[in-house]
Amino acid sequence: MRIDRDGVWYYHGSPINRKELVCLFASVLTRDADGAYWLVTPAEVCRVDVEDAPFVAVELFKCGCGREQVLSLRTNVDEIVTIDDDHVLYVDTNPETGEPSPYIVLRDTVEARVSRSVYYELVAHGVEEKVEGEHIFGVWSKETFFPMGKLDDGA
Repeated sequence: MRIDRDGVWYYHGSPINRKELVCLFASVLTRDADGAYWLVTPAEVCRVDVEDAPFVAVELFKCGCGREQVLSLRTNVDEIVTIDDDHVLYVDTNPETGEPSPYIVLRDTVEARVSRSVYYELVAHGVEEKVEGEHIFGVWSKETFFPMGKLDDGA
């Protein structure tokens, strides 16, 4: 089995088109300490090759405003998680291109990549904060600040 960068699941090279089946597989997906992904059921264990992250955050929900706002994301398998201390939002930046890759932790070490359109929505709700003397851009959710990137001193 394989999951591509867009969250499409494949079995023997063919995409799995039944969303219910993908959701079932998603519910038993785990990740080991070495970073390998596995489908674990009482009857079987199967390794899954994952191109980036196994899931994609495809929709943003916002309630409230300021530090008290609550941001939640829906994944491509209809899992809804709130950005909080247990479901951390973070951004990896490609050192060569500077391109951001945002992710949210769903459970343990299983993550979802935040789609470009949802990332832009998050940016629209972002604010500048001063953290340890640096200007940081990020979002508030459940009274926790989640950095999305450093701002230049002249920002």
